[in-house]
Amino acid sequence: MINKRKDFPILSREVYGKPLVYLDNAATTQKPLCVLDAMRDEYLNVNANVHRGVHYLSQQATDLHEAAREKVRQFIHARKTEEIVFTRGTTEAINLVASSFCESQMQEGDEVLVTEMEHHSNIVPWQLQAMKRGIIVKHLPITDDGRLVNCDDIATYMTERTKFVSVTHVSNVLGTVNPVKEIIQIAHEHGIPVLVDGAQSAPHMMIDVQDLDCDFFAFSGHKMYGPTGIGVLYGKEEWLEKLPPYQGGGEMIDKVTWEKTTFERLPFKFEAGTPDFVATHGLATAIDYIQSIGFDAIQQHEQELTRYCMQQLLTIPDIHIYGPQLKVQSTKFKVQSSKDAVVSFNLGSIHHLDVGTLLDRLGIAVRTGHHCAQPLMDRLGISGTVRASFALYNTKEEVDALVAGIERIRKMF
Repeated sequence: MINKRKDFPILSREVYGKPLVYLDNAATTQKPLCVLDAMRDEYLNVNANVHRGVHYLSQQATDLHEAAREKVRQFIHARKTEEIVFTRGTTEAINLVASSFCESQMQEGDEVLVTEMEHHSNIVPWQLQAMKRGIIVKHLPITDDGRLVNCDDIATYMTERTKFVSVTHVSNVLGTVNPVKEIIQIAHEHGIPVLVDGAQSAPHMMIDVQDLDCDFFAFSGHKMYGPTGIGVLYGKEEWLEKLPPYQGGGEMIDKVTWEKTTFERLPFKFEAGTPDFVATHGLATAIDYIQSIGFDAIQQHEQELTRYCMQQLLTIPDIHIYGPQLKVQSTKFKVQSSKDAVVSFNLGSIHHLDVGTLLDRLGIAVRTGHHCAQPLMDRLGISGTVRASFALYNTKEEVDALVAGIERIRKMF
């Protein structure tokens, strides 16, 4: 098991006189000291706007900013830094693609295909385009245990009007790992480009956008031990060249006259205004931190926690876990490979908000509610769940505290 808790000072604090047990990592992760130190150092010593100044500080800040872009390129195995666009997060990245793609590539009546387990960030941007441009948003259904329909059936949901597929890599509610590589292959056989929402996958597994062959990939820094307010959109160069800018302003222009504006080369065409160049440096430092541990170790650690958590929860009467379930082989519990670092559950008829509130009084931070996935909640026939989500710094002892807290709440009711 990984032992890196000393790198995260916040984990040593108390809440209501109890040791903090932080299990809300799918919402945001805590930040290691190296990330905080890197950002503080840049504010103290290299604070100047990027790409615009000839003076030393501006050049140094620009070098750090563009080094971060190269770090991201390597992290997701993109071909070129021109394919790496900095955004405020996954949400803005998807909005960018939805706006620019629908404006230039779709007509009234054309369809975009998402899934029934999407976060609102991969539903609402397309619905906004439906209101503006008359496109149609369709969804792939899921099974009762939280999986997509079989890959062989996915093509049956595509028509001659399907122009785009946008799919989550890992569900933020169910932990389901979708077969995105197979989905991309099927979509490409029909000439349809694909965006992968990687907000919940980039922190937990190695991403190779060339191997996936996705046309777009989006993720956020704050879910992978980096700062808030910074994210990444990867786009294949040929698609980014075709799409119009999402926003206008400084930095993204080549020449402006009263008659006409021409736009900068990639990726700057999509980066209007001053970027959060300190956050990009923080993101690069977070990537260094992750890579120093290694995804093999991170996955093994988090999958062991997920397996242990589900095993222990299933000993509690009236517990209901959503998404891919455990398989029992002999006397051992095993988690299917399509489950990752998220366990969502309800306890009998006790409202999820009550469970979360009482766990909080025990120092245990979990998420409750619909998790920005209300259509998924409707499909499951519930209003919300309690969600425990894991990161590299979590421990089995914290899982034990969660389980003991739930058992205590059950007895109270």
